[in-house]
Amino acid sequence: MNWSWFHRLAAPKSFYYFSKRWEVFFLCFGALLLIVGVVWGLAFAPQDYLQGNSFRIIYIHVPAAIVAQGFYVAMGVAAFIQIVWRMKLAPVAVQAFAPVGALMAALALITGSIWGRPTWGTWWEWDARITSVLILFIMYLGIIAIHNTYNDRKLSDKLSAVVALVGLINLPIIKYSVDWWNTLHQPATFSLTEKPKMPVEMWLPLLFTVIGLYLVSIGIAFIRMQTYILEREKKTRWVESEMTNDF
Repeated sequence: MNWSWFHRLAAPKSFYYFSKRWEVFFLCFGALLLIVGVVWGLAFAPQDYLQGNSFRIIYIHVPAAIVAQGFYVAMGVAAFIQIVWRMKLAPVAVQAFAPVGALMAALALITGSIWGRPTWGTWWEWDARITSVLILFIMYLGIIAIHNTYNDRKLSDKLSAVVALVGLINLPIIKYSVDWWNTLHQPATFSLTEKPKMPVEMWLPLLFTVIGLYLVSIGIAFIRMQTYILEREKKTRWVESEMTNDF
């Protein structure tokens, strides 16, 4: 298999222009799917036979939780590439993904708490999944803090990569906590191996919101990566030319 395209795309300059071309698509198409999914889920999907209308927060809570975990996986992969192959784009990805993932994890925790009040009768419970998602949020904050604390970029990149890799251990705990322990959480809403237990008019808008939030988050991450690329490559000719053209 020819991997030359991957190496070209992994170059900061190539990725910068690639992301500039696609950011609008990700943001606009993602926002469209997100709006359709949220309106469909909140206004037109049928009530849950047990939870009534309170279940509708699922159309925000579940996408946020899925994207938070997905971004951490991507960040962990980037950290591994950074440590093993030392590609220049990898630490940029780690630095750019962390705030987006942290925002999604925070949104998952907040909406989960709101959902838990009418469902469980409490705003917070040290449930295995809630606790593991909280740890995910803390790992994101730790990586952000490393980049904001150390002026030595090489050191901050290395430390954040190590933390990102260590944090990957938490992801299987989040996923399988409902199976390993007696938790308050319901089983996974989506599964690649099983037919959805929800009727199609309930899970289809949820699918829209998941894909839409993913695309919007990727678009935001692209913009953040562009900023960090320009900052890190500011002494190169192509960045000087790009900055001159902008002004």
